[in-house]
Amino acid sequence: MALPAYATTSEKVGFWALRIFVGIVLLFLISPILAIMPLSFNSDTFFSYPMPGYSLRWYEEFFTNDRWQSALRLSLLLAFLTTILATTLGTLAALGLSRGNIPYRATIMAVLISPMIVPIIISALGMFFFYARLGLLGTLPGLVLAHTALATPFVVITVTATLSSFDRTLMRAGESLGASPSTVFFRVVMPLILPGMISGALFAFVTSFDEVIAVLFIAGPEQRTLPRQMFSGIRELISPTITAAASVLIVISTLMLITVELLRRRSERLRGIRT
Repeated sequence: MALPAYATTSEKVGFWALRIFVGIVLLFLISPILAIMPLSFNSDTFFSYPMPGYSLRWYEEFFTNDRWQSALRLSLLLAFLTTILATTLGTLAALGLSRGNIPYRATIMAVLISPMIVPIIISALGMFFFYARLGLLGTLPGLVLAHTALATPFVVITVTATLSSFDRTLMRAGESLGASPSTVFFRVVMPLILPGMISGALFAFVTSFDEVIAVLFIAGPEQRTLPRQMFSGIRELISPTITAAASVLIVISTLMLITVELLRRRSERLRGIRT
């Protein structure tokens, strides 16, 4: 929001003071990232400043070592499967909850988003005992279901927010013209809520890609995702390759967040055009 031209001196001071304070807080929050990423280009084997030289050897190690690459492939596979499942389930749940005649709507919503509220260690422990009864520990389906449970709330929230401004008369218009419910969804509803669905899918992807606590409880000894490989590397042997892997994760997460922001702005422009 821009500062009005008729603002008083005190309003101008407060306007810029608030922005300076927010900038300082943001700088404080991202300072660990700013400190770690340059170390991935360090030519030395120790984490030290000032760096004696610059090198890409740790990125080469990350992209050529079989252990790191297998962990990256598993993380990408898990994130891809989780994104598809979480987006489907979260969108269906949001569509159902968007109807005004749903009983106990607030309770259902609270249950759906509870994985975001409950500490992850509690959720992971509960998943461990539950999956142990079902024989899903150490299996790919078990990991996918666990990540889906953690990622679905993000899809539910983003799609529900998009549906809050959705004009339901468009659905009734399609139905009055003889279109089936599936046709109405794919030809009318889905194109309008697609930015929210994609935003939720991106959040689900990042949630799965960065998850480590649930993996430590549920995965088998040979199922090492990239975050788990980094966690194990810190405990067993600290190597600058971890900083290269962390930088890759940071870049991927940043690109995802930028995409989400662009989709949000596009959705706002579309709503402005419709209104």
